[in-house]
Amino acid sequence: MTKSLALLATVALAALTGGMAHAEDIRIKLSTLVDKSAPARITNIEAAAEIMNHQFKAAGVDKHIVIESNASAAKGWDDLALENMKAFSVGQGPDLYILPHEWIGKFAEDGNAMAMDAKIASTPWAYGDILPVLWTAAKATDGKIYGIPQDAEIRMFFYNKDMLRKIGKDEAFIESLPAKVESGEFTLDDLTALAKQVVDGKAAQYGMLHRPNVGIDYLMVFQSYGVKFIDEKTGKLIFPKAEMTKALAWYERNARQGVTPVDNTAMSWDTIQNAFKQDKAFLFHQGVWAVAWQLGDKNGATWPTDKDGYFHKIGWIPAPAAEKGGKPANLSHPLLYTVNPKSKYADIAADLIALATLPYFNTEHAVSSYHTAITNGQTAMPKYKENWVLSAASPMMVHAQFVPNQTQFGSYNKVLFNGLQAVETGKMTAKQAVEFIADELGLQFGKDVDIRETASN
Repeated sequence: MTKSLALLATVALAALTGGMAHAEDIRIKLSTLVDKSAPARITNIEAAAEIMNHQFKAAGVDKHIVIESNASAAKGWDDLALENMKAFSVGQGPDLYILPHEWIGKFAEDGNAMAMDAKIASTPWAYGDILPVLWTAAKATDGKIYGIPQDAEIRMFFYNKDMLRKIGKDEAFIESLPAKVESGEFTLDDLTALAKQVVDGKAAQYGMLHRPNVGIDYLMVFQSYGVKFIDEKTGKLIFPKAEMTKALAWYERNARQGVTPVDNTAMSWDTIQNAFKQDKAFLFHQGVWAVAWQLGDKNGATWPTDKDGYFHKIGWIPAPAAEKGGKPANLSHPLLYTVNPKSKYADIAADLIALATLPYFNTEHAVSSYHTAITNGQTAMPKYKENWVLSAASPMMVHAQFVPNQTQFGSYNKVLFNGLQAVETGKMTAKQAVEFIADELGLQFGKDVDIRETASN
């Protein structure tokens, strides 16, 4: 049949059935966040629905899936999680929703997230190739998996190689840094010393800049120092003083030595990003998506857009180990597709997720939104391989760690950031900040947080 005849047949069929509903419209309510940079969170589920609709038609099943998406204008993923909690409390929760992974334990505890272990085991064609480390982020304290990784990202330190050349470092030294970090030969203190050389050598105004507000980028430094935020057996938040003191002392040294400006946390995002892009800062640590504004004519400067040109200028490393021979640390913050177990269509929602997780669909999302692959297979797909930024970032997932799957961690982290800010501005020493944080956590959380001398006790 020619395309014209096929179109006429379709039009004729539509005319005959106009105004008639399917025997059963299966309406799946999907909840996510408004994000113009990541439309595939919705369109991938819609595409999965179309596949299932074709399967229904081929099997002679008179059913039709309709995706009713609600893209919330909430300020962030935490606010969206709270919106969904309210909806569930009055029996109006979505059938399928996207959660930041740290909320999965709470939704599972409340009975609003379906355990996916059986689905995962019975659907190897969709889930058998997911990066094993990502399942860690989807587990509640009972050890069960309650969500499917929808995407992933990785955080890193960006460093300016041109500045190292200006202070006389040769190419062998410059290009060896990632390997030295991987082996534990190059530590956080070595990074501080190198940044100080860059500043003292007048190659940069700032040695290192980081985010000015509460987030998770800086937590990978704490993890390098052995900080643990949660007791995996009990699910209880912990605050280990000894490791925290060492981590905050690193930020304290950076500020006292002129590596990090004392007003870093008072800067705007534009000021920080512009400083790195305009060759005023040697180090900046955030995530892979930052490459989007680093490339081309953005933020007041022009940088190469090709792989070779970019990596000639900029290098990436995870947070180096705290001590020689230690392991570097890295952070990822996956979002999860989650199913409402009380939904009439819970099984269909789970099947939609399986299809949307396939490498083709997830790659469409990854390359359009600067997110790293969730499966090994994606890294071999032409469209993903062509994106040299993501291809270079994927191997860094080997060191990925995650913030705790604990809903109180957001409030805990705000107190931690206040301590970090006090240390950098010189209002407190690292030891004083640790005592301040411990007192604040005790007041806010009481017995919900275990304040320890060390992570191991």
